[in-house]
Amino acid sequence: MKDFITGANKIDTHLKNVNIDRDFKVDDFGDFSYPLKTDKCIKCGGKLQIEKGIEIGHIFKLGKKYSEKMGAKFLDREGKQKPFIMGCYGIGVTRIMSAVIEQLHDEKGIIWPPSIAPYLVNLIVTTSKDNAMKEAADKLYDELNKAGIEVLYDDRNISAGIKFKDSDLIGIPIRLVIGKKYLDTGMVEIQFRKDGKKTEMPLDGIVSFIEDFKTKNIKK
Repeated sequence: MKDFITGANKIDTHLKNVNIDRDFKVDDFGDFSYPLKTDKCIKCGGKLQIEKGIEIGHIFKLGKKYSEKMGAKFLDREGKQKPFIMGCYGIGVTRIMSAVIEQLHDEKGIIWPPSIAPYLVNLIVTTSKDNAMKEAADKLYDELNKAGIEVLYDDRNISAGIKFKDSDLIGIPIRLVIGKKYLDTGMVEIQFRKDGKKTEMPLDGIVSFIEDFKTKNIKK
């Protein structure tokens, strides 16, 4: 080609009347395309396997950009001062959250692992209009807070079905339900978001049960 147009490594910027050898040199030419599952490895002949990945950690080579500005220097073997070659690495907290949600979910919503869940417990009172239920839920909420257990208390004046749907959607590990069964038997329903398993327990045993679960499932 002669007098062609090429990119200039800047957005919406192009160079006109470009010629090879005069303006730049090409070391090698080749045909390139996006890989497909049917393609074979040029080294071993095996079939390519395409997988999706999530970048959670980052590593950046900063070079001398900041060390020169800060005057951060060291003495080399010859006793001369030179700027440090810097680098940095870390984990993206917000990326961890999105990666967890992408990996741990079902048709109902998120399934938070206890170690990074925003709350460990979702306490639901099926109707705030019933004084006995509301008083029991308020008492349990206070006891959980005093024990240092993170709890999201849903006492909204809406249907229990909506509360359960929202609980599944946000994916808090443990759901505690104080409803009609509590009035009849004094038992609180416990449901685990991960596998949907349910159990029942008297109100006065809930805090110790949650503390035991926390000890076994959340490493300090």
